[in-house]
Parts: sequence; structure tokens; C-alpha cells
Amino acid sequence: MEQAKKWIVLGRVSGLFGVRGWIKVHSETSPRKRILSYPSWYLKRSGEWVKYELRDGHPQGKGIVAGLAGCNDRTQAEDLVGSDIGIPRTLLPPAAPGEYYWADLEGLRVVTLDGVELGRVERLFETGANDVMVVSGERERLIPFTDGAIDEVDLQQGRVTVDWDPEF
Repeated sequence: MEQAKKWIVLGRVSGLFGVRGWIKVHSETSPRKRILSYPSWYLKRSGEWVKYELRDGHPQGKGIVAGLAGCNDRTQAEDLVGSDIGIPRTLLPPAAPGEYYWADLEGLRVVTLDGVELGRVERLFETGANDVMVVSGERERLIPFTDGAIDEVDLQQGRVTVDWDPEF
């Protein structure tokens, strides 16, 4: 798990844009265009992270389009579709107090205020109203990542304490 935490996925190549090697990007950064602030992207290709320099990019509809150095035609861009876009964890600024990168929460144990183990954080997703933790244990639970449900996040202990009924 420590190896996985060295890389942060910022998005993925979702399609092609034009004939000059540009790609469509699904960005998971907030705001969406923040992905363009990283001059170097690493694309996961055949299990390895390969570095690409960002030439240019801009928001387009609900996504982002970008041109990468060395990707000059549609055929080259086709090979990138489906690749995760990431950066080394060390390039991210420290999270503000009380804020967390989702990647730092994934894999943490989730326990109730009474000490009942619910499982581990599998992933998080946005709903518009709030973020939601997907907790996998003896069954899957969806727990809102809100002040009312999250009591404490302890990254050192690898634990999220929740105010949550284990029967729910």
C-alpha cells in the first residue's frame, strides 16, 4: 500500500480531440482545470508511470483537452486513451489542517465511536452535496464524509472514527 501512495491519480485520458494528437481528459482535481497547473504528467502505461510534458490545455465542455509533448497525431494519442494521469505524491502541497487528500484516506480502518470495526476505506466519490466514503468490510457501507458522520481522522494510526450505526 505504501508503494501505491507514492503516486496520486489526478485523472485519466478519456478520448481523442482532433487530429493533432490532443487528448480528452477526465480530471479528478478540484477545480477540474487544476490538472493543467502541473507541467509534467505521468501516464500509467503497461503498469509503469511514463513522464509527459504538458504543452497546452484548456477546459472544453465538462472536461479538459490537452496536448502532450511527443504526441503529435491521432494515432499516437489513441495509445494513451484509458491511461491514468498521475503525479508523484511529493509534488502535492501539504493538506490544510482538517483537510485530507482522498488518496491518504484510502485503505484506512473505519471504526465507530464504540470501537466497532466497519472495514476499510475503499474509495471516495462526490455527490454534489458532500463526499462519500465507500467502506468495505463484512458488507459495503456508504458513509458521508461530513462533520456529523466523521468524528476523527488519524492518519498516524491509520484510522477514521465515525459516528455511525453499525447496523446501517
